[in-house]
Amino acid sequence: MQVSSLNEVKIYSLSAGRSLPEWLSDRKKRALQKKDVDIRRRIELIQDFEMPTVSTKIKVSRDGQYIMAVGTYKPRVRCFDTYQLSQKFERCLDSEVVTFEILSDDYSKIVFLQCGRFVEFHSQHGHYYKTRIPKFGRDFSYHYPSCDLYFVGASSEVYRLNLEQGRFLNSLQTEASESNVCDINPVHFLFAMGTAEGKVECWDPRTRNRVGLLDCALSSVTAETEIEGLPSISALKFDGALNMAVGTSTGQVLLYDLRSSNPLIVKDHHYGLPIKSIQFQHQLDLIISADSRIIKMWNKDTGKIFTSMEPEHDINDVCLYPNSGMLMTANEAPKMNIYYIPVLGPAPKWCSFLDNLTEELEENPESTVYDDYKFVTRKDLENLGLAHLIGSSLLRAYMHGFFMDIRLYHKAKMMANPFAYEEYRREKIRQKIEETRAQRVQLKKLPKVNKELALKLIEEEGEEQQFSKKRKQKNLPSLLKDDRFKVMFENPDFQVDEQSEEFRLLNPLVSKISEKRKRKLKILEELEAQGQEEEEEPEGKASDAESSESSDDEKGWVEEVRKQRKLLRQEEKLKRQERLKEDQQTLLKPQFFEIKEGEEFRSFKDSAKKQKLMKKTLEDRLKLEEKLGTLNVSDTTVGSKQATFKLKKSEQQRKQQEAEKRHRQERKTLRRSASHLKSRRGRGRLFH
Repeated sequence: MQVSSLNEVKIYSLSAGRSLPEWLSDRKKRALQKKDVDIRRRIELIQDFEMPTVSTKIKVSRDGQYIMAVGTYKPRVRCFDTYQLSQKFERCLDSEVVTFEILSDDYSKIVFLQCGRFVEFHSQHGHYYKTRIPKFGRDFSYHYPSCDLYFVGASSEVYRLNLEQGRFLNSLQTEASESNVCDINPVHFLFAMGTAEGKVECWDPRTRNRVGLLDCALSSVTAETEIEGLPSISALKFDGALNMAVGTSTGQVLLYDLRSSNPLIVKDHHYGLPIKSIQFQHQLDLIISADSRIIKMWNKDTGKIFTSMEPEHDINDVCLYPNSGMLMTANEAPKMNIYYIPVLGPAPKWCSFLDNLTEELEENPESTVYDDYKFVTRKDLENLGLAHLIGSSLLRAYMHGFFMDIRLYHKAKMMANPFAYEEYRREKIRQKIEETRAQRVQLKKLPKVNKELALKLIEEEGEEQQFSKKRKQKNLPSLLKDDRFKVMFENPDFQVDEQSEEFRLLNPLVSKISEKRKRKLKILEELEAQGQEEEEEPEGKASDAESSESSDDEKGWVEEVRKQRKLLRQEEKLKRQERLKEDQQTLLKPQFFEIKEGEEFRSFKDSAKKQKLMKKTLEDRLKLEEKLGTLNVSDTTVGSKQATFKLKKSEQQRKQQEAEKRHRQERKTLRRSASHLKSRRGRGRLFH
């Protein structure tokens, strides 16, 4: 839980901290809570209070028991039960939701306005009905006395859908080209809509006539504001019977009295972003306005800022829980934020423990110690000779001591401690003693895996350290201490097999290289002892001598490799002889094979051929099948290849087809002979 303070107003972020994935088991969650302090201190007020990707709208039912939110992706609505502090249900939708309204006191009647011009009705069991409006909708309001839904959007008309009769009524014709938002006054049910031209039109639902027009775009422009284009209306909210707040696309909030065409106050957010949401807080006479970046709370009479909040992600909607100090936001992030501001009101009854929690935090504030100050006790001041400063502005009383400036503390300590050199000398002597202790013989523990390699590395490291000390060079890092090679000395899978062929062939080379390196180190030590330093050839030998030495080393290495290869060949011969003896000793037993139905046994060569075919690559098999005529590869018009396979027929099927073919040919010959005889008889009768 994060705590922020602005204008001495404490704001508690209840959704701060990392969220644990749903697929983790309870055991793993408890283990993570023990390890991570942030996870242990976080407060999960409502379980899984989030969306898969983005949340767009959030609302609370009139009875206060259910919190409903819509978001993506996929488009869905989630209902959270505050009494159970968990999710009640989730329903996926066909398209994204522009806005929605809860018509009943609970979640039993909901209306969704979707981006595809669809209006979807949900009841307690789920989807109930779906219809469509002529133009794309942007907002709608519900008129309770007549059961009418008023839809505004990308049209000059306001569409009316009567839920009692179940049909569309005559629409309201406005002067606006497009409308963005609308709202109905809860007292006298005046219908107001905000247009793209920056005007607010007010209509009487009883007579279906326009009763008022406000030009908010002109009123929002003041001497201090800088506007690039014509501001349109982006938010609208009624407060009581006479007050109305209007938000513009350029970031201004205007508060009106319906009896006047001039605004009572104009509040600018100074971000130039459209106002997304406007809420009224009646206990302290505050207006809560929000754009995509900031939430501002200000007094509706004076316009003075009460406090503000800037969430980490962009804001899509703000919802104030009724009669409490809890605020919820829908963001451009999976997690939906929950804020608790005790000054605005008490915590809701389903999370009343928040009041006790915040009171304890205020009673026990966290102490803050600054780097530029030093905490000293009264005894420390007496030792420094600064006891006379108690009560002055140089010391600030805190708990059982005082805070004083760190620079003053250092100056006073230098003057009050004349034996600082003696302490420095003792410290240096102690450091020298510790260095000599480190040079003593220490037992080195070898790892369990690759002990010989580790011992070799330790010996080489010791030789290189001695040489680097004499030459005053920096020591190279050890492989044993490097985390990248740590597994090589812990995992048994990395054990070096000294009996393998690769190791036996490479071992002569490795041993020769190590001997050559040791020889060079000895030569360098001898040169340094004699005081000879040659820049061109620091190894103290002529280039021809060095080349002769390297050629001798290569000859020796080649001979050793040849010896190892001879030994490997002899071992292979012995293994072959042993296998032959074992084969001769073993008695061959007859094996019986079962032939499947519909197949004929020809020879063992067929199975051998099949095994050979299975071992071949796909390319070779395709070429073979193309030769046999069972595969046909052709080019298509798109530029790709088309392959047609013909299934191979068994011997029995092939014989059956040949017999059928012979039978058909015999029948054809019989028909021809019969027709020939008939024709001859007919001719004979005619001649007769």
